[in-house]
This record gives sequence, structure tokens and C-alpha cells, in this order.
Amino acid sequence: MVALDFELTPLNGDSRPLSEWLTTFPLVPVVLAPYTHESAWILDTARRVLTAYIGADCRPCWIVAASADAAKQFLGPYADEFLTFADPDGIAVKGFGFESAPAFALVRQDGNVVAKAEGWDPKSWRAVAEAIDTMTEWTRPQLPAEGDPAPFSGTSL
Repeated sequence: MVALDFELTPLNGDSRPLSEWLTTFPLVPVVLAPYTHESAWILDTARRVLTAYIGADCRPCWIVAASADAAKQFLGPYADEFLTFADPDGIAVKGFGFESAPAFALVRQDGNVVAKAEGWDPKSWRAVAEAIDTMTEWTRPQLPAEGDPAPFSGTSL
């Protein structure tokens, strides 16, 4: 279980404790480390996955292990498509227990990380998507899909 008291800072808003971000919906973050090849390689795939959950009873988002300016620069227009959190000190990344990026997860309202995948392994990301679908009664995106990169390990956070 994740401690619910660490703060998440959106690019356009005030920091709030994790517990306040989880009051209505579970969090579905994709975690990226900007300016790494691995996070750049997965960017389009991760956007496609997050887009599949627009309208589902969850909160798809980015968590970028960088300052707000660096997150905006790395994500470009993708930063405006989803809730985006800047995590320059790695507090959220560590709080969720991520060790490498890219990562994809489902965080239930009680703070429990129900499913997590680190690096890019389509089978692991599919397992996270299936957990999201079970919780939200939504249809998961195809993983892998045409144009997705070959599997690779993530970079340490």
C-alpha cells in the first residue's frame, strides 16, 4: 500500500496529497524519465494506451520525473492531453515504488498499486490494462499494436 500523504504536482495547478487525487477514480499513470531513449521510444504507445481510457472510470495521467518545464518540453502537446504531474525530486515515483521508466500502473483509491509494469513489455502492460478493465468495466487497448517498439528494459529512476 502506498502512503497517501505525498504530494502530486500537476503542470497547471496546485500540489495536493495523493489521497485527494484518488477521491473519485483510481489513478492510471504512465511514468516517464525525460530525455532517456526508453521513455522517448514508448511515448506514442503510452499516449495511445492513455487515450483508450478517456471516458473510463479512472484518471489516466503522466508522471514525469522532472521539473514542470522539462515535462512540458519532453511531452510537447501530449502534456495538454492528459493530467500531467511533474516529479522533479522523485517523491511520487519512489512513493509508488517505481524503480525504472517507462512504467504503467493502476493505483486504487485506497493507495494500493494493484498492477504495475516497468520497462516496455507488452505482456506486462497488457496485464495492467486487464486490471484496469476489470475495475472499470472498460475495454483495454490492443497491446502490442502495429508500430509499437520491440520490448526493452527501462532506465533506472
